[in-house]
Amino acid sequence: MKDQIEVYIKNFVKEYPDKKGTTIKWQEPLIAYGAAKNPMFHKLKEVITPSHALPTDFLQDAETVIAYFLPFEEVVVKSNSNERESSELWGRAYVETNQLIFDLNSYLYDMIGTLGYKSTILPATHNFDQQLLISEWSHRHVAYIAGLGKFGINHMLITEKGCCGRIGSVVTNLKIEVTEIQEEEFCLYKAKGICGKCVKNCVNDALKIDGFDRHRCYEMCLYNDKLLTDIRLADVCGKCMVGIPCSYTNPMKK
Repeated sequence: MKDQIEVYIKNFVKEYPDKKGTTIKWQEPLIAYGAAKNPMFHKLKEVITPSHALPTDFLQDAETVIAYFLPFEEVVVKSNSNERESSELWGRAYVETNQLIFDLNSYLYDMIGTLGYKSTILPATHNFDQQLLISEWSHRHVAYIAGLGKFGINHMLITEKGCCGRIGSVVTNLKIEVTEIQEEEFCLYKAKGICGKCVKNCVNDALKIDGFDRHRCYEMCLYNDKLLTDIRLADVCGKCMVGIPCSYTNPMKK
């Protein structure tokens, strides 16, 4: 079953640009699997918000959380490396990847259904409290529990293909062998106390070595959205993800 799910995801992402005529393309996805009853999901109610959902809130008989990372091509990342404002290509990548995640999850819903199991169709974003700016289903934290990567000090999930991309997740009652969470850190600062380039890249003084002001961050995202007027809602920034050692890879394995 695991191999079949991975074929579904990878082929869908590979064929998507030609089928949908998107501006961007994606590298091959990374996929990981977490046990739906892992106690770590309950800890998200302490770490993020008491109202953070559990997998069983979506499916009573949930067995697995499938998490996947859709890495941007280098041209997208490099386009966002220079100016204070987000590039148009970065904004389009955000919008098109959000749609890809919805379409992929809808496809998986159908394919998993043909195997005799159930799954969820979860949106990529904008399912957060507009005042607190806290998500009630954090794809990044869910992906961490599934073993897809480790958090950097930029609060992004660093995968084996870096942090420049988008994360999606699916809850299913199909039981799949889980991915182990690696013990070692992927972030150079967390592991060795060096780097910190993501903090230097922050253009609105939102990110610190030891803290993060999510409201200042979102203020910049909304500023960029007003500039990207010919794109659907593109509340993006991404400066803390580009031009740094973990943009494209796990720097601890170099």
